[in-house]
Amino acid sequence: MTTIMTTSRTSSYKPALAWFAALAAAWVFGVVTLGAFTTSIHAGMAFPDWPLSNGSINPDGWLTEIDKFAEHSHRLFGMVMGFLAIGTVVWLQLRESRRWLRTLGWTALAIVIVQGLLGGKRVLLDSLAVPGFEMSLGEMLRIPHGILAHLYACVLFAIAAGLSRPWIETPVAPGNTGTLSARIRILGIASTLLVVAQLVIAAVMRHNNAGLAIPTFPLTPDGGLIPSAWDFRVAIHFAHRVMAVVLTGALVWLAIELWRSSAAGRGFKRAATLIVSLLSIQILLGALSVWTIRNPYYTTAHVIGGALILATVFTVTWWSHRDVIVRREQQTSPLAA
Repeated sequence: MTTIMTTSRTSSYKPALAWFAALAAAWVFGVVTLGAFTTSIHAGMAFPDWPLSNGSINPDGWLTEIDKFAEHSHRLFGMVMGFLAIGTVVWLQLRESRRWLRTLGWTALAIVIVQGLLGGKRVLLDSLAVPGFEMSLGEMLRIPHGILAHLYACVLFAIAAGLSRPWIETPVAPGNTGTLSARIRILGIASTLLVVAQLVIAAVMRHNNAGLAIPTFPLTPDGGLIPSAWDFRVAIHFAHRVMAVVLTGALVWLAIELWRSSAAGRGFKRAATLIVSLLSIQILLGALSVWTIRNPYYTTAHVIGGALILATVFTVTWWSHRDVIVRREQQTSPLAA
């Protein structure tokens, strides 16, 4: 039985598995959207129980009351995400010979399990006070819950990329010919880490109700760039604005390097254009979130924009290392994988 399972594993292109992984990667944005909207309208405790909602998988009012719809839909989408993660890891174990892909599958499943537990504990521990903090323990758990969702998306995009036809069938350039420069790869890693840092700051700001700690944009109410009065909420909000400036510089730099690189194919150059486009929209959405006093639709779109930027920058960075990863694969026999 072991021999049969081993020989059925290959690194060749498998259309059904590749599309299934792509579906899982896309599905996470539905989960993020509903989670962001739930937070934006303060509906996280629309149901005080978990894993069911008011003791049911089809609770009264969830199709007619917006707060219940947002929270219960988020739970349902999360449940489907769990099934997709299980399907992905089982399929990879049975058919995929590359160990790193199978490991990523298990990593994705572990994150989904932790995410589910964090989401559940956020509800069940909502009333548990934490000395010295305004937020309860349950409310605090919203922060890692939101951050993990973005990291989970990166893992899914790594899996989907590794299973795609171009990744598997495009020949590896000999030596360094046709390979993106080390500077682009390093800039991609730095940009990805900066986006993650910004999303962490944003999660802390969002869940501390600091989105309007500086209620005007781009200047402060005093007409300057730096606030005249400070507390934690003002500081975390200001950090978000400063990081946005830093991140804008890094992402534009990355895009320019990709546009100018002779080794960057059409896909990389289109991705560079997409990064700049998403960045421009994201800045506008951030401004609109302040100008409209945190309209839930603009704030939700702003969260989605951050997730899309991370997914795009991460995927570009991941693809920039593709030749290095494939060369390492070729040094290992299929049976050793």
